[in-house]
Amino acid sequence: MVAEPKKLSNLQIELLKYFAYDISDEQLVEIKILLSNYFAEKATQRMDELWEERGWSEETMRQWGQEHMRTPNNE
Repeated sequence: MVAEPKKLSNLQIELLKYFAYDISDEQLVEIKILLSNYFAEKATQRMDELWEERGWSEETMRQWGQEHMRTPNNE
């Protein structure tokens, strides 16, 4: 069975256009930081929305921290 080739996303295509140029290692690090910050901000915004939608609080976080989520080891 041959795997079907995956298509590039619109983000990947756009980044390939920019990365067709040689840039310094320092610039590459800066761009990675920019992208990381962008996606971290989006994740933070979504979590803020979820907190608001679901009525989560500091108490919710404390309860989650005390939950034991592992399955028992029956050996």
